Amino acid sequence: MSNNHNQWKTFHSPIMNSDPAILDYKSMSIPTKSVVSGSQQSTDDNYRNGTNYSGDHNYMGSPPDCGKNSTTYGNYSSGDVTSPRNGSTRFSNRTLSTMDNNYGNDSTTTTTTTTTTTTNNSSYQDQSNNQGPREAGIIEKLLHSYGFIQCCERQARLFFHFSQFSGTIEHLKIGDPVEFEMTYDRRTGKPIASIVNKIAPEVLMKLNNLSKVLSEERVTGNVTTELPASGDSQGRISYENRGECFFLPYTKDDVEGNVTLRAGDKVSFQIATNQRGNLGACHVRLENPAHPVRYRGVVCTMKESFGFIERADVVKEIFFHFSEAKSLKEELRLGDDVEFIIQTRNGKEVACNITKLPPGSIVFEEVNNEIMKGQVLKPLERGTAARHQNDPLPGRIRYRAPDYSEVEVPFGDKDQKGDFTLKHGDWVQFLIATDTRDQLKRATEISLLPESFSVSGERREQGMIAALKDGFGFIRCVDRDARLFFHFNEVLDNDREITVGDEVEFTVIQDLPTFFSSTRQSAIRLKHLPPGTVQFETVTDTDLLGTIIQDVNGIDPGLIGYTDDDQQKSIIFFTKDCDAKNIPKLNDKVKFSICQVKRNKELVAVDISLLNANGEKIQNGNNEKSNGVTCQGYIAALKDGFGFIETINHEKEIFFHFSTFDGDAGTLELGAEIECTVGAGNGRGTGGCIAAESVRLVSRGTIPRPAVTSEVLDGTVVRPLRSTNPEQIEYAGMIKLNTANDEAESVEYEFGIMGMINKRELLQIGDPVQFQIDSEGHACNIVAVRKKRIATVDALKGTFGFLTYEVDEGKKLFFHMTEVKDHATLQPGDQVEFALVTNQRTGKSSACNVTRLSESTQQRPERLISRLRTVSLEDTGPKLTVVRQPKGPDGTRGFSQERSQHVPGVIVE
Repeated sequence: MSNNHNQWKTFHSPIMNSDPAILDYKSMSIPTKSVVSGSQQSTDDNYRNGTNYSGDHNYMGSPPDCGKNSTTYGNYSSGDVTSPRNGSTRFSNRTLSTMDNNYGNDSTTTTTTTTTTTTNNSSYQDQSNNQGPREAGIIEKLLHSYGFIQCCERQARLFFHFSQFSGTIEHLKIGDPVEFEMTYDRRTGKPIASIVNKIAPEVLMKLNNLSKVLSEERVTGNVTTELPASGDSQGRISYENRGECFFLPYTKDDVEGNVTLRAGDKVSFQIATNQRGNLGACHVRLENPAHPVRYRGVVCTMKESFGFIERADVVKEIFFHFSEAKSLKEELRLGDDVEFIIQTRNGKEVACNITKLPPGSIVFEEVNNEIMKGQVLKPLERGTAARHQNDPLPGRIRYRAPDYSEVEVPFGDKDQKGDFTLKHGDWVQFLIATDTRDQLKRATEISLLPESFSVSGERREQGMIAALKDGFGFIRCVDRDARLFFHFNEVLDNDREITVGDEVEFTVIQDLPTFFSSTRQSAIRLKHLPPGTVQFETVTDTDLLGTIIQDVNGIDPGLIGYTDDDQQKSIIFFTKDCDAKNIPKLNDKVKFSICQVKRNKELVAVDISLLNANGEKIQNGNNEKSNGVTCQGYIAALKDGFGFIETINHEKEIFFHFSTFDGDAGTLELGAEIECTVGAGNGRGTGGCIAAESVRLVSRGTIPRPAVTSEVLDGTVVRPLRSTNPEQIEYAGMIKLNTANDEAESVEYEFGIMGMINKRELLQIGDPVQFQIDSEGHACNIVAVRKKRIATVDALKGTFGFLTYEVDEGKKLFFHMTEVKDHATLQPGDQVEFALVTNQRTGKSSACNVTRLSESTQQRPERLISRLRTVSLEDTGPKLTVVRQPKGPDGTRGFSQERSQHVPGVIVE
């Protein structure tokens, strides 16, 4: 037969109501379209790496487990291909390029318009005179006198007889691309391919790019056809499923690593579809190569005997077992940079042969140092709404790009410089971070600009920090009676440590209703103000003279009698408004001023000065009526605005208010030596304690300490200090000496705050300790014996932070910055050693004796953690939700039998 290449004509894929490969081949009507010729039209398709190509992507093959109703020629099924997720896509109208190439050794020419076929089977007669739409396909199987063609247009496989091939049949090979017309066997009525012509591979190459992976499961097979040296054609991989052999095409872009696949190589791959739904092999990896490709990543999760590594080449995590890191001299830790190879086990990818890399080797993102300014379009959700948020970057900021176009960029909960509340319309400044793997851009280092408050029109109030707790505090407000709650996260200046007495500006919001309260309010968006800005009172009168007619009694104010406009009046006063060294007593003469409190319009005496009999102001504490007794002691406890002093004999504690301290109370430390005056008649009225006045520091070593007289002993705390347990009557704690003989009478020793080496140590009943005995028979140099644990700093919030150590219901472990040894500066990612302490009264756990072991290495951005968790979670299938935490038979958490602790990275032999 001859061929002048007149077969290159415009063609359409047939429009079918169903896949002919899975029909039962009943009577059917196949509508066709007219052929459009004489024009060439290009279409743009999106390639995986962003390159645009003309045409659609096409692969052939059969996935596993796809049994369907099919027609079989011989023993070969024609219906082993599942329908694609995206549906079938037809060729767009276009004319195939004329090809001058001859294939194989075929130097003859053929014509498709006047071919006359002679055959003994009348079913396969020449049908060129009734030519319909042309389709493209790939020769899938060749037998004695017939073969099968895998359609590129749709999921179908068609029978054809060799007599329908327009060329020398010996030159036709499996995998050759062909063009054909679908007709029907006159005898059986089944669809067949006729007028089959061979075409150039380049025609189909633009259709071969895969777009969607059908399953994450990897399939193993063997290379049957190598890629040509030019790399512009396809190779083929065979795999077996249910006893039948299938073939899938692949291209050089589908092979992982810089490897060359040879015929017979064992490979693993995933099955994917192109936009038409045709199948092919992607992510092809050579199994057990002599020189395997090594990948990089960061250890992001560690469990008892396994973990996950975040890969540096794609946004994906990969599983590993600790046994794959046995060759390492040091155990793996969270945040380590590692290198590994990938193997397929049970259809899953796993990391093997893990080795460590120098810290900082892996970089996940690049941050542009150019400061951008924009407006918040969508702030982050708060409360329960945030916990149900699937988007790891739910926030949105709009800004003007350098080309003056408006751009929206996302951000997550770790991208703010502090966890303060953002509102819609806020003006912010930020940096742009770009993920090096998927080029995703996001806003980071977000800080609030001052103009936001004027734009929002929100009402700003002022106040002073009155108290600080673990992660939260209270504000004394100018315009409110009640103190206002705030969280440290709401402080806008994250680099400044917040302290009692700081003057701030804030916005008040209504908290969400809770079981305990439905009307609580809190302060957000705290901004520091210069000292002296906040004024709680307005002075209305000055330099008035009066007499104390009622002493201050505990929290009850005293009264000053005075004459104004020939009228006898009285006004309340408080100790804090007096000179700390000259507290006035009953019948003392004083000079004072009157102010009006802004929040309640109440009149109060302030700037109170004690006068002598001549009406002169008394200086330096020369108050003759002050019959106080001077005593010495140690700072035993510091609370919000007050504290307690331990006497020298460690038998009791004395209350003092910060207003009576001569100096800055913020500089006081536990164990500091002080001197104070305990005045007569200064009973507090509560707690059975007396109050100290004129508290002042003395030089360290002023108070002599008893000598140590024993070696180091082991003991157990049987009674804590009263600062630990305020409900006990005795102030001093007690330690029982451990003895080898349980029947021997135990010896107990009392101790005070000065007996502890770490004054902040929380010693509770049952805690094991080591100690010595001093010459006065008290326990001293007490050190708690606690198990050392290792974790990574997760977050820092001013004066406190959190460790990546879960103790209760998935909560991170809290620690206060005062627990950090040597005042080391911590950063998120730093590795630390600590001891775990659980307060027996409150049930809350915290870390103490925090010691930095190593500085942080660059870890993956937190937003990727959320993003990967979102990607890896299946939306379908059963989910486990904890509705009640387990308790032991006695009502406590857990059970009496202690489980052995598993240390991440350590294999238990």
